[in-house]
Amino acid sequence: MLTLRRVLDGLRACLSLPRLCVAGLAALAEFALFSLSWEDPLWYLAMAVFLPALAALLAYGLFERWPRRLPGTLAHWVLQVLGVALAIVLTLAGLYLLNTGAGAPPFWQVPVRLQSFVALAFLGLLLGPWMAMAALLRQRDARVREAERRRGELERQARDARASLLQAQVQPHFLFNTLASLQALLDAGSSHAAPVLAHLVTYLRAAVPRLNESATRLEQELEMVGAYLVLMQLRMPDRLRFAIDVAPGCARLQCPPMTLMTLVENAVRHGIDPGLDGGRIDVRISEANGRCHIEVSDTGVGLQAGSPGLGTGLGSLRERLALMFGAAAALRISENAPHGFRVSIECPAWP
Repeated sequence: MLTLRRVLDGLRACLSLPRLCVAGLAALAEFALFSLSWEDPLWYLAMAVFLPALAALLAYGLFERWPRRLPGTLAHWVLQVLGVALAIVLTLAGLYLLNTGAGAPPFWQVPVRLQSFVALAFLGLLLGPWMAMAALLRQRDARVREAERRRGELERQARDARASLLQAQVQPHFLFNTLASLQALLDAGSSHAAPVLAHLVTYLRAAVPRLNESATRLEQELEMVGAYLVLMQLRMPDRLRFAIDVAPGCARLQCPPMTLMTLVENAVRHGIDPGLDGGRIDVRISEANGRCHIEVSDTGVGLQAGSPGLGTGLGSLRERLALMFGAAAALRISENAPHGFRVSIECPAWP
């Protein structure tokens, strides 16, 4: 039963409707051409045209699937083209032999019959193999397009998976740091604990719905950054000052999630927190010539050797920028004279 099912499946593939239509149209054109000068009954001409076309179609499908393995110097398409040609000639010859009466000479000894056989075989060989080659080229192009589509889909899935992995690394980072700050205030009995908790709720309401997005807009990033900086200022009111300067129209531009938060949180952790005098954080966003320029600078302790958190956070952001913008984005770190450090991002200004 399994073998019969496979045979039936193979026949359905060989005799699919598109293939039958193409072969039928070619045979119909050949029938119309020969019917103008055909002297025998037209039913015989129809058999001499449509049966070889059907045999050629079966041979094309047969050698498409069998044999499964061929020597390295032989390709399936060669067998398919040769099979189509042989099927046309052999089917037509068999039909002529079957139509030869008992005791009559074979058709190749009758000039009129031989002439019609040669004409039919010639036109069949002219159409059949070339149509087979055209079908093979279409199949190859279809396979190439499908392979490109699947490769693009796999690349997109890989990018999405990579972005999700990077985002998963970022998500707990900010939440745990903020909760640690709140815990410290509660342990110290500080009066700032309640306002910090209120701004933490504001920050989480702004941040959590967007953590799993593949892209966001700078206006949403600015909302999170504003809540975060107010939160940090409540924790250390005498040591942190900040300013945010956004050029008109820049808030609508796209960026990877947590772009500004990564820069600002790094400035707090590695610039402001370690210094006794604290410092100031400036966020500047502008657009020029189709490029978005983002800069976060601080007047803290500056770049310190052996700051793994700085390298990890900005390294993750650099990868997220590359996943979204490719080579069109750049992230640079520099010193901010007389002290502190500056991180700048340049990327396409995508609305």
